[in-house]
Amino acid sequence: MTTAPLRTAPPFDAELNTVLKVVNESISPTLLPEHLPVLRGPGFTPTLEQLLEGRAIEHEERWIPGPAGDLLISIFRPREQGTSTKPAGPGLFFTHVGGLIFGDRFVGVGPVVDLVEPLGAVVVTVEYRLAPENPAPAAAEDSYAALVWTAEHADELGIDPERLITIGGSAGGGLTAAITLMARDRGLPALAGQVLMYPMLDEHNDSTSARQIDGIGIWDRTSNDTGWNFALGARRGTQDVSAYESPSRASDLSNLPPTYLEVGSAEVFRDETVDYASRIWADGGDAELHVWPGGYHLFELLAPEAALSRAARDTRNAWLARLLQR
Repeated sequence: MTTAPLRTAPPFDAELNTVLKVVNESISPTLLPEHLPVLRGPGFTPTLEQLLEGRAIEHEERWIPGPAGDLLISIFRPREQGTSTKPAGPGLFFTHVGGLIFGDRFVGVGPVVDLVEPLGAVVVTVEYRLAPENPAPAAAEDSYAALVWTAEHADELGIDPERLITIGGSAGGGLTAAITLMARDRGLPALAGQVLMYPMLDEHNDSTSARQIDGIGIWDRTSNDTGWNFALGARRGTQDVSAYESPSRASDLSNLPPTYLEVGSAEVFRDETVDYASRIWADGGDAELHVWPGGYHLFELLAPEAALSRAARDTRNAWLARLLQR
């Protein structure tokens, strides 16, 4: 067997690269198993106070039934949402960033909470179980259980059940794909759309973009191996892995709700995201794909005021607004 030649990685956007150089002083591109305690330390999560500051948004925590014990969720909604003076709004069910191995329900949720006021949306985000203590499919089953609970309690939460959308980034993007497949296959809940932000979809980690992004950027190929190895263990790469654990394995991507996919041109997940979009189209589906030139993984979260980040955010929000007007 011959080894594929190493290809030069696409360049990083110049403005983003300035931020990346600072970020790499404290966060290595390559994350190994021994780094897990540091990953689970402080610094990756905005505080609740930061998410709510200066906004007419209320927050509520609840414990809900899960497949292996109760799950903690957070609910963000406009004040007085769902009362007689305010109609029910769209629901955005969020699954968080963290490589399946770290983070909590607040990691990466900022751009989604930003939609509460302009869209009158209700955001629900779940604290799913993490690997390696809870290997796959624990995270997906937790997330799906919380999604079903959200749909069943839509009236109480102030959500229009016909406008429930799944959304997630990185590992959470992969989980969004997984639970959307589950909803299709299990018959509930009905979903109006799904948003896959730089999603972690394919445990094989052998695409051209994966080989290009190694030792550079954020969450490189070796980091991706760390996450997948913790999540799947010895089953990784075998026939025992399901599409609910590694969504790229799905043989049929038909009958999914309208899908928005976005990814940077200079990140590991580029090619698997493009492939997933192409397969949705091939199966007759509705998908919009954006590959942001020079974007590395999580660029919008790490450099929110950069021109490319603003463009990515505005484009995603415009798609959501169009979807909700259908």
